[in-house]
Amino acid sequence: MTGSMVEAPPAHVPDELTPGRSRWPGLRPYLPLVALAVAAIVPYSTVNLPGIFEGPLNSPGTLQLLAVCLVFGGLAAGYDLLFGRTGMLSFGHALYFAAGVYGTDILVTRAGLPLWQAALLTITGGTVLAALLGAVALRTVGIAFAMVTLAFAQVGAILVARDFGGLTGGEEGLPLDVSGLPAALVGVTNTVNLYWLALAYLAVVVFVVHRVSGSPTGRVLAGLRDDERRIGVLGLDPYLFKLLAFTLAGGLAAAAGVVYCLIVGGASPHVTSSELTLSLLVMVVLGGPGTRWGPVLGGILYMYLDHRLTAFGSSETVDALPAVLSRPLSQPLFVLGTVFILAVYFFPGGLAGLRTRLAPLTRTLSRRPDRRS
Repeated sequence: MTGSMVEAPPAHVPDELTPGRSRWPGLRPYLPLVALAVAAIVPYSTVNLPGIFEGPLNSPGTLQLLAVCLVFGGLAAGYDLLFGRTGMLSFGHALYFAAGVYGTDILVTRAGLPLWQAALLTITGGTVLAALLGAVALRTVGIAFAMVTLAFAQVGAILVARDFGGLTGGEEGLPLDVSGLPAALVGVTNTVNLYWLALAYLAVVVFVVHRVSGSPTGRVLAGLRDDERRIGVLGLDPYLFKLLAFTLAGGLAAAAGVVYCLIVGGASPHVTSSELTLSLLVMVVLGGPGTRWGPVLGGILYMYLDHRLTAFGSSETVDALPAVLSRPLSQPLFVLGTVFILAVYFFPGGLAGLRTRLAPLTRTLSRRPDRRS
């Protein structure tokens, strides 16, 4: 239909809203708290998982990898607020993440501001930027909207690459001046604090997204995804609600940029690339658009595979294989693409729909044979 918004896959109905789906309905509301508690005590664990991580769970390298995964889990959940829950396909979401990364770095390194002031100004600036650009982009719909957001993101990438105002460092990036940071966030021994900061960010994003989705505003956003004209007939302004979702997602992305800048210790031009937004789209589809935990799981899994496949591709095991196998396996994007294609083909609902698709098999295996009298 001409002029309609690009449709996202239909949202999966959360299990807690489906009667009779849970074997222990009384425990389900507490499962997120249990998961949060388990994640919080990971830095105290000395468990070693060979092949999965390069060192024990409490080693700085493992904690940094997990922190990056948690940040992108939250970033994917924020992006799902646009794509999975409102039906808006944006190709420029990386711009607000990059604004958070570079804004924090510039204000701390160039302007010499304390971290808390730099973070507050950066998140506020990223939110305002999303509101301003969203007000323009949302005058269009469908593929035109996606192209306008991509154009804005490309402008940001060009400004960063050309070292606008001598602030960004150009293609070299901009290392973070750690002398302006709290001592608790500096040094290898304090990687655990960055991990907890990333975990706190993820918890805040999940809380905000779920509160919005469960509110009357969230139901309007879901209505926009399914049939925008019906929302207009009800006397509501679709433009304002879409702008609200766009602005909120941009602010959450800017906050992710603040945390990511602290974890990696600086800013680099790759955070401004359109490939990052495409990666976010893959994360959401891989996890399950519009679901409670799908985008979070998709973001964490994607970033874990992205980091670990790089190490796997350069390992001696891959080098020892015949060239017909070692060459493609040495390319992380090839392996990620293959995994994504297989996941979409066999599990179109993403990781969140895996339980539903496997339910018939589970019931068959758990069914006991009839006893003969």
